[in-house]
Amino acid sequence: MSAVQKVPMTERGFTSLEGELKQLKHTDRQEVIKAIAEAREHGDLSENAEYHAARERQSFIEGRILELEDKISRAEVIDPSKLSGKQIKFGATVTLIDEDTDDKVVYQIVGEFEADIAKGKISITSPVARALIGKSQGANVEVVTPRGSKVYEIVKVAYK
Repeated sequence: MSAVQKVPMTERGFTSLEGELKQLKHTDRQEVIKAIAEAREHGDLSENAEYHAARERQSFIEGRILELEDKISRAEVIDPSKLSGKQIKFGATVTLIDEDTDDKVVYQIVGEFEADIAKGKISITSPVARALIGKSQGANVEVVTPRGSKVYEIVKVAYK
C-alpha cells in the first residue's frame, strides 16, 4: 500500500477549502434536498425537468464534498512567511525577467487549486513552477510551455 500523498497548500488555500466544504454541507446540500422534495410533489418524475436538474445538482454537490474532504484530509499547510533560503520551493514569491522582452513578472508558487494567474499565483504543478523549483536567484531557467520555450532570469526569491 502506498503512502498518502500530501497536498501542499497555503493557510489561505486551506481556509478557502474549509469554507467551500461548510457551504456545500450546511447550505447547498439542504437546498437541493428541498428542491428534490418539491419536484417530487409535481408528479411524474420521468418528465420532470426540475427533478432531474435537482438530482444532477445533488450529484455534483456530493462529488465535490468528497473531493474537498479528501484534499483537506491530505493537506500539508505551509506558511511561506516561515520559510527562507535562496532556493525556490513551494510558497516562494519569485521575480523573473523575460530574456526576450525584458518584461518583469512576479509569481507565488501555490497549491494546484489555489492557482490564479491574474493574481500572480501559479500552481506547483505548472510548467513554470516545475522549472523554477530548486533554482536560485541569479540563475537562468528555460520554461517549455504550450506556446513554446521561454528563458527567464530569476532576479529575486522571497518568502512572504
